[in-house]
Amino acid sequence: MEAFSPTPPSWRELATHANGFCCPTCHANSTAATAAWIDRRSPVFIENRKRKWQEFYLCECGTAWWGWSDDRAPNEFADRQPATPDNRNPFNSEDSDLDYDSFFGYF
Repeated sequence: MEAFSPTPPSWRELATHANGFCCPTCHANSTAATAAWIDRRSPVFIENRKRKWQEFYLCECGTAWWGWSDDRAPNEFADRQPATPDNRNPFNSEDSDLDYDSFFGYF
């Protein structure tokens, strides 16, 4: 099952809302799910024009549950800055690993 498929899985109909963003039966988190589906067609708008979605999970214990996307705990990558080449100067001689001929071409 593709999490971003436009067609919902059949087990979604049996899902119950989980408080705490974990399986209501065995309390496993969403990473232990055997299948996931995000209802991206029906976002709910909240303050500051932000959106949240229903995320459906089929737990390894067989329970189908769902939670709001903004209830999910931040993951280990949430505090990282995106990798950008802003700190590299193409005219700096210290950046010797840049191949200027292939980057700029021959003029």
